[in-house]
Amino acid sequence: MKKMLLFAIITVMCSFQAKKTTKIVFFGDSITEYGVRPDGYITLFQQKLKDNGKAGDYEAAGAGIGGNKIYDLYLRYEDDVLTKTPDVVVIWVGVNDVWHKRLAGTGTDYDKFGRFYTALIKKFQAKGIKVTICTPAAVGEKTDYTNELDGDLNKYSQAIRDLAAQNNCGLIDLRKIFHEYGLKNNPENKDKGILTGDGVHLNAEGNKLVADIMYQSLIK
Repeated sequence: MKKMLLFAIITVMCSFQAKKTTKIVFFGDSITEYGVRPDGYITLFQQKLKDNGKAGDYEAAGAGIGGNKIYDLYLRYEDDVLTKTPDVVVIWVGVNDVWHKRLAGTGTDYDKFGRFYTALIKKFQAKGIKVTICTPAAVGEKTDYTNELDGDLNKYSQAIRDLAAQNNCGLIDLRKIFHEYGLKNNPENKDKGILTGDGVHLNAEGNKLVADIMYQSLIK
């Protein structure tokens, strides 16, 4: 009888223990930096957690800085990500690594991009953090692959897909998702104004789409 009572007490006590909250950090460049604005994708993601009764199970934070490339993320991952003690890190980078090669000659060579990315993934995984990586969405929204940087973006995106497979990471293929969305919603082949305001940074529809995709990919 005493054993049964003790078991019942332990069961009740366990049921009242707080469930661990899964912490998600979105890590990237200006697109992620803007994601914490009132209309940004991270803010919308947080709202979806509340709307679906998941706010107690998950919390999200941004760690984006404008102009960042993969090696910038590597240099600041300890101060800007590990200090937040995340369970999950979502890396979304690559636009500036490609764009700045043409814009200012300060991008990231393809081989170095892969090496820095691999090193960053391994740093997180060594801490037991689950890593999801994203392909860069767009520098220009034309759907016929006539944007100036489409060739390089496709090349770097494929590298990210390969890294996801090689390192057992989650993959959110925003490059593919944005292109498919454009094929359906950009019949005039515009270079901006569909999911971005300037060909790169998300507009209201882009933020909504990314928030939805992130939620579907990350929340169980």
